[in-house]
Amino acid sequence: MDGTQPFIDAIQAAYPDFVVETAVFNQEGQYNHVLLVNDAIVFRFPRFEGGVEQLALETKILTAVQSYLPLPVPNPVYVQFQNPAVGQAFMGYKLVPGEPLMPKAFAKISDKTAVATQIAHFLQALHAVPIRDLIAEPLPVSDTEEEWWDVYGRIQTKLFPYMRLDACKSVAHHFESVLNDPSQYQFEPVLRHGDFGTGNLLHNPDTQQMSGIIDFGFTILGDPAFDVAGLLTYGESFVQEVAKHYPAVHDFWPRVRFYKGTFALIEALYGIENGDEQAFQRGLEAYV
Repeated sequence: MDGTQPFIDAIQAAYPDFVVETAVFNQEGQYNHVLLVNDAIVFRFPRFEGGVEQLALETKILTAVQSYLPLPVPNPVYVQFQNPAVGQAFMGYKLVPGEPLMPKAFAKISDKTAVATQIAHFLQALHAVPIRDLIAEPLPVSDTEEEWWDVYGRIQTKLFPYMRLDACKSVAHHFESVLNDPSQYQFEPVLRHGDFGTGNLLHNPDTQQMSGIIDFGFTILGDPAFDVAGLLTYGESFVQEVAKHYPAVHDFWPRVRFYKGTFALIEALYGIENGDEQAFQRGLEAYV
């Protein structure tokens, strides 16, 4: 028994004519069970009660932005939130083709300028989506000064005891140099992806072109710099190439570097707050 049957039952209860020929777990995310059906449709089922509301919001956002974006993104086709119970609520979309643009795959791309151009145009379009006009309900706002002071306080309380003294001092300077500068938080919140990392950027290895962007589970209003920070995995020169086609990046470059310097600590914080020892160890690796 592979555990897929209860999810298949939920899909067919909502869509009785939907024929399931094959169903496999595509991945096991922190927040969703992800089922690949008939090698063509991705179904996401929230693992927790709070995730149902989050996935419902993601579904509304994805439906609204389809015509605004220059690259394919998940387009909800199968939706069931009338019964909000965990294991019954879901969203399904046609599989977005492509392979994750992991660092090894990125290294093989000969024309990185073309990829930078595609990514820049996508981010610029996403950050310009008039989402407040497209969705009636107010969206949460993230990346605020208050939120990051809270994160910093939790890092001091929960992570500093495990970290080297010089690492604590370095992290304190990293946070306080930005959080004590009011000018850094005078930005207009935009629709941002929120998890714009290597696993969610898809490319075609044959054409060496971007083929789509997935996983909009953290997409709300926030700082555009947060998305750009995820691209620093590919190196600063690549992000500078992105900035040539998305000039506003130069305006928030200090925050790009700031967010990049928080990612490992956020993973460690998640680990210690949720009992995930592997995430805790990975996040703190460079600080102990």
